[in-house]
Amino acid sequence: MLIPRLLVSGLAGGAGKTMFSLGLARAFRRSGLAVRAFKKGPDYIDAAWLALAARAPRANLDPFFTPADVLLDLFRERCIACDLALIEGNRGLFDGLDANGSCSSAEVARILKAPVLLVLDCTKMTRTVAALVRGCLNFEPDVNIAGVVLNRIGNKRHGEMTKRAVEDLAGVPVLGILPRLLRPIILERHMGLAGIDELAQADSVLDELADLMEEHLDLPAIRRVASAAPPLPARKRAAAPPHPDPENLRRSLPVPERDRSRAKKERPRIGYAFDAAIWFYYQENLEALEKAGAQLVQLSLFAPPPKGRLDGLYLGGGLPELHAARLSASPMPAYVAGLARAGLPIYAECGGFMYLARSLVLEGLSYPMAGVFPFCVEFCDRPQGLGYVEAEVIGDNPYHPKGALLRGHEFHFSRCLPPDPQAGVDPDRKAVLRLNKGRGMGEEGQIQPPDGLLFNNTFAAYMHIYAPALPHWAPTFVDLCRRERDVSLP
Repeated sequence: MLIPRLLVSGLAGGAGKTMFSLGLARAFRRSGLAVRAFKKGPDYIDAAWLALAARAPRANLDPFFTPADVLLDLFRERCIACDLALIEGNRGLFDGLDANGSCSSAEVARILKAPVLLVLDCTKMTRTVAALVRGCLNFEPDVNIAGVVLNRIGNKRHGEMTKRAVEDLAGVPVLGILPRLLRPIILERHMGLAGIDELAQADSVLDELADLMEEHLDLPAIRRVASAAPPLPARKRAAAPPHPDPENLRRSLPVPERDRSRAKKERPRIGYAFDAAIWFYYQENLEALEKAGAQLVQLSLFAPPPKGRLDGLYLGGGLPELHAARLSASPMPAYVAGLARAGLPIYAECGGFMYLARSLVLEGLSYPMAGVFPFCVEFCDRPQGLGYVEAEVIGDNPYHPKGALLRGHEFHFSRCLPPDPQAGVDPDRKAVLRLNKGRGMGEEGQIQPPDGLLFNNTFAAYMHIYAPALPHWAPTFVDLCRRERDVSLP
């Protein structure tokens, strides 16, 4: 299967690869190409911007979540009828989970046999840039560094000297020279690029980035690099599934026999919040729910409660701390709390968990939330949980089989405060996950901290999940919504 493709990486975070990837994707899209843009790793914000730049659905690739054959399948499926695939790496090219570089951007490049374009921050460097490129060329086998883009060049002489050094001493073509910008084109926030509430102006920003790339890059040469990528092997049917059989996992969850026949026929309506406060979803998760039979209904936590019937609710992550006052003043917290009390299936991740807490504390001020769980969450000035998560399911719940091992990730600046002793803690609101890796809802330094709270059919955790890595999740969630659709709603 021929898919023109390239992976954009750098030597460290902050090298400028995101701005470059956005501008390149938009420039190629404006030229008439069908572009598919991917973000490597667990990321929502960059992935959303890349999707806007390419005018295509969001997509992520992560070797921590999925083995190589599954990652390849996901990539091939996304690239049907595309003219060029662009994968933005994360951190430095060889940075991974350990000293061996597992799950690095370089590993993704090897799996996809994708040429690598290095974006290099050349601030206060000339010849040393060539030394860095030569080091990368010889560092790991089977990584094809096919071109270099010089970024943050101070003047014409700086660019010419650095370009000559890289091409003569490292033997790698320089495909673009980007000047040092006097102002940032896209603002950043504590979790990365500006959020979805700024995306109304995204097209003009992306076009400005594309103008910059068209002026300073050799776009035909970059396209030739992508087109030189070798054919990918045809999809092979695995002799054994790469994950535990999702049907077997689902059978281990309690399913009333009386509901099985009708559960197969009905298509439940699952609402999902999508607004400036909650919008962190993997496209793969939403598609998995639809493939499992759900009808997805987009709603806003700022608007009045929806008039149509819901059979389930999915609350992803986001930035509720930026909109705490509006969220608290809305009628939706009371509505969602009523759904939870009635037993409607609700699945919440990170920002969604914050929304289900009793209150959100910001700079000493407390904003009431839905109050499904008796805990308050406090927003902090530094990350409280950051990185990949490995969780063991230790408690009964309707979404994940007890004893299963889950992989996910977390990125939150909030922490879960102890409940008010006078309020007491409902025994049904106990953690059902034990983390072997990650912070979750635990204290700093705690070994195997807890995560994942359960109340009726409401599950909430700091852990974000990626549906292709947990193939049981979407069918189980949808089946639960079918079985519980007769609950007495508020």
